[in-house]
Amino acid sequence: MTPEREPVALPLLDDDRAALRADCGSCFGLCCVALTFSKSSDFAVNKDAGTPCTNLRADSRCGIHRDLRDKGYRGCTVYDCFGAGQHVSQNTFEGRDWRQDPATARQMFEAFPVMRQLHELLWYVTEALAAPRTRPIRADLKRALAATERLTRGTPEAVVETDVAAHRQDVNQLLLRASELVRAEHLSAGAKGGKNGKNGKGGKGGKKNRRGADLIGARLTGADLRGADLRGAYLIGADLRDADLRGADLIGVDFRDADLRGADLTGALFLTQSQVNAARGDDLTKLSHTLDRPGHWSAA
Repeated sequence: MTPEREPVALPLLDDDRAALRADCGSCFGLCCVALTFSKSSDFAVNKDAGTPCTNLRADSRCGIHRDLRDKGYRGCTVYDCFGAGQHVSQNTFEGRDWRQDPATARQMFEAFPVMRQLHELLWYVTEALAAPRTRPIRADLKRALAATERLTRGTPEAVVETDVAAHRQDVNQLLLRASELVRAEHLSAGAKGGKNGKNGKGGKGGKKNRRGADLIGARLTGADLRGADLRGAYLIGADLRDADLRGADLIGVDFRDADLRGADLTGALFLTQSQVNAARGDDLTKLSHTLDRPGHWSAA
């Protein structure tokens, strides 16, 4: 049985996924130390895992937080740890800062990416549980949620040794079923609308199964993508202005530089803050209440 730790109470936010939102004030800057940076359009320099970013201050805050994009650290503004940083800092390692306790540093840096994957799964399962149409598999989803939470409460050694790939595979089967149940409603509505639906672009039925599709730079302005299966699709630089993505499965979609101005993503499945941050949008872009509108998005 995996040893567990009693979670430390952290500041609550205004929804059920409060613990799955980053709280940098309760973290020891783990994403700025544990992860690798590669010099590119996303990062101004190369940085090895375990080496603190030169912009990380002694108080675990970023010294150029307000100017990250202008300074060449666009990747930092896109990244989201799903609350794994504060959990590892305050719960797994019981508030021991890697600076004051160097002996724990390596293990903490190894635990962080594992915890992030587990928290990402918690985000997806929690979202699936909130969807009314997943009632037929709600008991299974609750069991998956509990099992994942147990893994997050393990000791540092247990967390590092977690077989995340195997656990993710098991949970993913439930997420696929949840996706089918939720998307069925939107696909049915689209079929009833026929040719009179919004714009007509995007099609229905088989045309809405674009799992893993290469849609880099695709012109999808005003496309009706309600209930579409876009899992793992590449939508880098795609034009999705005014597109309807309600109920679409967006898990793993690459939205880097995709134009989402005026698009409707309310009720889109498994959309994360990092995906939203990577895209371009405006005040007319519609998002679910669980996601924040990025500060770099332009006004309409």
